[in-house]
Amino acid sequence: MRVTQSMLANNMLKHLSTSYANLGKYQEQLSTGKKINRPSDDPVVAMKGIAYRTNLTEVEQFKRNFSEAYNWVENSDAALDKATQALQRIRELVVQASNDTYEETQRQAISQEIKQLTEQLVTIANTKVGDKYIFNGTNTLQQPVQMVNGSITTSSNAEEVKIELAKGIYIGVNVDPTKVFHYDASQKGKGLFSDLQFLANDLDDPTKTGKDINEYLGYIDKHITNLLGVRAELGARMNRIELMEDRIDSQQVIAEKMLADNEDVDMEKVITDLKTQESVHRAALAVGARIIQPTLVDFLR
Repeated sequence: MRVTQSMLANNMLKHLSTSYANLGKYQEQLSTGKKINRPSDDPVVAMKGIAYRTNLTEVEQFKRNFSEAYNWVENSDAALDKATQALQRIRELVVQASNDTYEETQRQAISQEIKQLTEQLVTIANTKVGDKYIFNGTNTLQQPVQMVNGSITTSSNAEEVKIELAKGIYIGVNVDPTKVFHYDASQKGKGLFSDLQFLANDLDDPTKTGKDINEYLGYIDKHITNLLGVRAELGARMNRIELMEDRIDSQQVIAEKMLADNEDVDMEKVITDLKTQESVHRAALAVGARIIQPTLVDFLR
């Protein structure tokens, strides 16, 4: 095959163009820190990157869900702690009022305090976090306890509020209000608020004796035990949430590492490749300058 001047020139241009393309690729990698900047650079890396990024996005969403879960559980526990303190104060008042040496006016004063503590318990039961009532199951937009002119009604919505904290794993974060903030006037000892109303009425009744008042100790103890049981269950759930968060933290680290290994460049290698390519490019230019023969005009000068 006869090699012509134009063939040499075309080959030189082709190699210089390739060399420029390589220089451009390394420059882009150094500027962005990424192995690829478009799917066509490496379809396999691009496809894996989509999968790893999807996984990382899921993990980050679960992390945000943990904040919401902690919000529910911690506020519920704090509210139940205040409710327990109120019931313990009521218990102290019942012990005092059980003494037959107390006069009618003294028992009425205790009755007034118990009514105030009952209203405080209603306020606790209607605790809101943000714009949500946390003690009304899934019906978070309505008050679980209504108190109108001394008449109390409570919600029976015991449905769990569940939050997804890992792939396919939902954890209930609310407290069943029917176990703690209930009203059942059919029989003493059945409902928290109904028992407090019975107690206040009996304290206002001058015919009631210390023995009549003393029977409420058992009811109050039962309600305190219910509260403590619910708080223990809540604490166990909190422990599980913390364990799950540790696991999600580990998954986040692994997902970020896999994404970085797949997409991020090895800076030392890219800089070395760039310097090598610069040398190759200079050599290509030098070779081009030598193989392009002088033109006829140059001979005629």
